[in-house]
Amino acid sequence: MKKSFYKFLAKVNKLLLPSYTKKRLDLAKASKFQLAIIGWRYFVTTKALD
Repeated sequence: MKKSFYKFLAKVNKLLLPSYTKKRLDLAKASKFQLAIIGWRYFVTTKALD
């Protein structure tokens, strides 16, 4: 059940949150908010794949 929740959350993230990879964002110039979004997406993606 936990894994299915993270898979659902990953799909929601993909729809709602911006993709900074497609925007070619430089991580050195990213704001704290952008880094938080990147970290959140990474966390959810790794949990969904486990």
